[in-house]
Amino acid sequence: MVLKPDSIVARLLKLEEVISGLEELRAEHRAGLPRNLRDLWSIERGLQLGAEILLDVGNHVLSASFGITAEDYEDILEQLARRRVIGAELYGRLKGLGGFRNVLVHMYLRIDPERVAQALDTAPELFTAFAAAVRAWLADLAKHEGC
Repeated sequence: MVLKPDSIVARLLKLEEVISGLEELRAEHRAGLPRNLRDLWSIERGLQLGAEILLDVGNHVLSASFGITAEDYEDILEQLARRRVIGAELYGRLKGLGGFRNVLVHMYLRIDPERVAQALDTAPELFTAFAAAVRAWLADLAKHEGC
C-alpha cells in the first residue's frame, strides 16, 4: 500500500467537522447527557465516527508507511506510539478508544451513559491532538523526503 497524504488530510478534515459537532453538543449539555433521544444518538454517533476516522487514519499510516498490519484497534494506537507518529502521552490518553468504539457499535444495549458523558468531555481535545500529531508527522515526513 502507498501512503496517500491527501486521503489522510481529507479524513482529518472530516475529523475536524466531527470535533466541531461534538463541541456544540458538549456546550449544549454541560449538565450531563441529554434526555432526548435525538441528541443522545448524535453524541454517540459523533464519538463513534471520530473514533473510526482516527483508527482508519492510524491503520493507513501503519500499513502504508511501516508495512504493519495491526492486530486490533488498540494495537493501531500502540503501534502509532511505537513509531512516534503520536507521542506516549497522547497514546496514554487514547488508550481504550478501540474498545469504546466497539461498545458503541456492537454493545449498544450496554452503553454506560456516564462513560459517554466522560467521552464527550474529553473527545474533542483528544481528537484535535491526534489530528495535530498526524499533521506534524506528515510534515516531518515530507521534509525528510524533500532532502
